[in-house]
Amino acid sequence: MLRNLVTFPGAALLLSLGGEAFAAEPVRSGPPNAPEQTPAFDGQTRAPALDGDVTLTATPVAEGLAHPWGLAFVDNDMALVTERAGRLRAVDLQTGTLSAPIEGLPEIDARGQGGLLDVVLDPDFSSNRRIYFSYAEPRGDGENGTSVARGVLSQDHARLSDVEVIFRQTPAWNSTKHFGATLTWDDQNRLYVTLGERSLPEPRQLAQDLDTHLGKVVRIHADGSIPDDNPFAGGQNGSVEKGGLPEIWSYGHRNVQGAALNPASGELWTIEHGPRGGDELNVPEAGHNYGWPVITYGEDYSGAPIGEGVTAREGMEQPIYYWDPVIAPGDMTFYQGDRFPGWEGDLIIASLSPGGLVRLTLDSKRVSGEQRLLEKLGRVRDVEEGPDGALWVLTDSSNGALVRITPNGE
Repeated sequence: MLRNLVTFPGAALLLSLGGEAFAAEPVRSGPPNAPEQTPAFDGQTRAPALDGDVTLTATPVAEGLAHPWGLAFVDNDMALVTERAGRLRAVDLQTGTLSAPIEGLPEIDARGQGGLLDVVLDPDFSSNRRIYFSYAEPRGDGENGTSVARGVLSQDHARLSDVEVIFRQTPAWNSTKHFGATLTWDDQNRLYVTLGERSLPEPRQLAQDLDTHLGKVVRIHADGSIPDDNPFAGGQNGSVEKGGLPEIWSYGHRNVQGAALNPASGELWTIEHGPRGGDELNVPEAGHNYGWPVITYGEDYSGAPIGEGVTAREGMEQPIYYWDPVIAPGDMTFYQGDRFPGWEGDLIIASLSPGGLVRLTLDSKRVSGEQRLLEKLGRVRDVEEGPDGALWVLTDSSNGALVRITPNGE
C-alpha cells in the first residue's frame, strides 16, 4: 500500500466526531449565480454549517487511474474500479496493485463525458460472480446512449464472460455529455438506473417526454425485465394513469450521477447536476416529475435563464435541497459505520467543484447541517463506505487515485 499520508487541517475542515456543533452561518460558498431566486421553504439551501475540532487523513492506495468513475468492493481485499477510457480494473486494497484491464467488455464510446461509468456487484455475487456496469454505447452515425450490461467475472479477475446488454436508453443522440449512469439496487434486488438528458437544448426538452428515457430514473429487474408495479407499467400496483415507457420510475431530471438507498427508509435518494447553480438532492417518488428543464434553480452557462426562469410550477416536485453555486456532485453514500463517531446516517457526497466531500446531516427528508471536507483532494467522482468502515474515494483526473479516508490519528 502507498504510504503517502496527507492530513488536511484548518477551520474549513474541522469535524465534530462526538458531540455535534453547528455554526450559525451556512458554509462559505460564494454568492449565488441567481440571487433573485428564493427557496421554496426554509432550509432548502445553505443549511447551517457544521463545526468541530477533528481533521481527516487521506491515504492514496492506488494511483495511475485514468479518470476513474465507479467503485465496487469485491471483498475486504479487492475492489473493482472503472476508468472512463473503457477499462475495468481489479485493485488489491492491501498493496495498491492494479490488474491489467479486464477482458470481455463491449464496445464503448469514450468521447467527452462518456466511457465506462458505474459498476456494481450482483446481490448474489458470492454465488454467481455477476457484475453490472453502465457505459456510453456507440449506436452508429456518431450517436450513442447509456446502456447497462452484465457479465460473469472470472475467479482470477482477468475477464468477463456471458456479457449481455439488459437496458438501452432511447433515443440515441449525437452528444458526448450527460449520460447519468449511476446503478443502485433496492432492498428487493431491483436495479435503479439514472439517465442524463444529453445536455443539448433539443434533447433536454425530452426530460419531460414519457416516451423517452432521457432525463429519467428507470427501475428494472436484474435481467432487464420490468417490475409490474412501476408507475407506467400498467400493472395492478401502477399508480399513474397516463402513458409512458414502463421502465420509467421518475422524470424531469437533468444529469443524475449520484444515487443511494437510504438504509433507514429503503427509499432511493438521488443527486443531480444543475446548470450554473441548481444542483439538486431529491427523493424520487414513483411517477413524479422533477421539473427539468421547466423549473430549476440557477441559470444557464451563458448567464441567461433556463426557459422562463421559474423555480416552481404546479405538478412539479421541489428538491429537498439545492446548491447555488454548485458542488458538481458525483456519487454519494449514507454512512453506516462507527469509524467516524456521530456520522451514522449522514449523507456523504463526492464533489467535483470545488472538490472534496460534502457531508449533510439529516432530519428525515430535510437537511439540517452541511460541511465541506478535503477540498484539496480536487475532483472527487465517487465515494463509498468500505468493508473496513473507512471512506474510499476516486479522484477524477488523468492520473486519478483510489484514496482511503479515516479520522486523523488512525
